[in-house]
Amino acid sequence: MARVSKKTARGRAAPKPAKVGSGELVSLLDYLRYAVSRFVEAKLAFAHGTTDPVAEAAFLIGEALHLNPDQFEGFAHARVTAAEGKTILDLIHQRIITRKPAAYLVNKVYMRGLPFYVDERVIVPRSFIGELLDSHFGGEDGAGALIDDPTAVERVLDLCTGSGCLAILAAHHFPYAAIDAVDISKGAIEVATRNVDEYGLDERIRLHRGDLFAPLGDSKYDLIITNPPYVDAEGMAALPPECRAEPKLAFDGGADGLDVVRRILHDAPDHLTPDGGLICEIGRGRDLVDEAFPELPLLWLDTEESEGEVFWISAADLG
Repeated sequence: MARVSKKTARGRAAPKPAKVGSGELVSLLDYLRYAVSRFVEAKLAFAHGTTDPVAEAAFLIGEALHLNPDQFEGFAHARVTAAEGKTILDLIHQRIITRKPAAYLVNKVYMRGLPFYVDERVIVPRSFIGELLDSHFGGEDGAGALIDDPTAVERVLDLCTGSGCLAILAAHHFPYAAIDAVDISKGAIEVATRNVDEYGLDERIRLHRGDLFAPLGDSKYDLIITNPPYVDAEGMAALPPECRAEPKLAFDGGADGLDVVRRILHDAPDHLTPDGGLICEIGRGRDLVDEAFPELPLLWLDTEESEGEVFWISAADLG
């Protein structure tokens, strides 16, 4: 475990671990309740794969015990050994004292049920695009599909790939597609390489270090997916400590948050096939995007946990 300073970022003495007597916490549920209470007390922020203290606690406990998130409920009443309990309590304390995202403490995050390696070189992935690939790009009934037949997709581009998770999810969803993934960060490409290798997709996913479309030449794609930096100056100033632990480069979208989005929309037409399209996550900047691009017929897509944070536009409409 990383060494932690005895002072917090504001200079106050760091909180000491709460003392828990032997036998006071017995089952996974006991540790879950304890963790939730401590997280609420510490006023932690949750936005990194988990959205509330209960989910965050279950995630950390599961990782400490080498349990998949889906297995927690089945073992909820199981007893925890003394050694396991110490590991869980240490993770709870580290989460509070460092204010780092839980994913960094265990070097793992799940997207669409799949595990991915992460560390401080990349933003903790929490894109809605993974869900939209399942719901809007083919499926059992094809209702509302933007691309009817996933098997017909030949080339996909993932811009600002970070950990490579969206490129890997795209490789699973579009089984015959060759995928290019680009990031300007050397560290991000290193993390993405690790994830691509772990999924055995190095022959289908090519990673490129560079600025957006720059390393791609005149390549064209049936689908471009991107979750670019889109936080505006006001939002950057208000980021909670958890987000400030992540790479600033992955957040900072300039004064209004649209610096990178403008460049992507400007250059995307040169890299899309005639029947292709672009899907882009923009967070809560829909009004700004609509105001900046009134001429574009953007289709805003909803997910189970978001409304109007991702848009789609076809190559034909980009012009």
